[in-house]
Amino acid sequence: MVELKTDAALDAMRVAGRVVADALAAARAAAAPGVRLLELDEVARAVLREAGAESPFLGYRPSFAPTPFPAVLCVSVNDAIVHGIPDTSRLRDGDLVSIDCGALVDGWAGDAALSFTVGTARAEDQRLMDTTRQALEAGIAAAVVGARIGDISHAIGSIGRAAGYGIPRDFGGHGIGRQMHEDPSVPNDGRPHRGFVLRHGLVLAIEPMFLAGGNDAYGEDGDGWTLRTTDASRAAHFEHTVAVTNEGPRVLTTA
Repeated sequence: MVELKTDAALDAMRVAGRVVADALAAARAAAAPGVRLLELDEVARAVLREAGAESPFLGYRPSFAPTPFPAVLCVSVNDAIVHGIPDTSRLRDGDLVSIDCGALVDGWAGDAALSFTVGTARAEDQRLMDTTRQALEAGIAAAVVGARIGDISHAIGSIGRAAGYGIPRDFGGHGIGRQMHEDPSVPNDGRPHRGFVLRHGLVLAIEPMFLAGGNDAYGEDGDGWTLRTTDASRAAHFEHTVAVTNEGPRVLTTA
């Protein structure tokens, strides 16, 4: 069931979105060669705690997961696509890192992600990140009243395909509100003019994820969470929580 949010609810979600933006910014600032992935999670926890926010990630257990998620950040490094569990591994110069964070404030959720390089970026990694970010911007631009979900999917997918990147078909964006995951789903590839019609008050987490090797296939680590490219190529992931409004798309997860 798709729920449209009131303007007051959008304002409340904006509060949660700012917390997410702050947590991501703090975790990124802390990332450096030698830093453990768990340390990034600790930084994000501190931001949520100071804001009086809860984490929709911590303890989350969807049907596919063998165990509840144990952190407030997903930290996915190099060939990990999404859902990486932060551990004691240390970052190295040149690592491509994707971090995903959520926050719950007064019962409303925000969800966002970004990718970056630790230290010196390889040219191919920079192109991958730039293209994935461009696809996010195109998906946001397509999130207008009267358009359809397929228009967002097509905007994202056409950029990824033109660049020669793979797109994991089973994972994409989603509705968001009182729950982190709500209807409708937002695929990262698809045909325009298809699917649910976008209306004022619909809130979506739009999140392209591209695989550098051009292969759509992915595998799952033994932890039951981390998704990884099958060809060892690198992946990038960007996400914003976006409200569809009569005045145009409203990004809720900026600082």
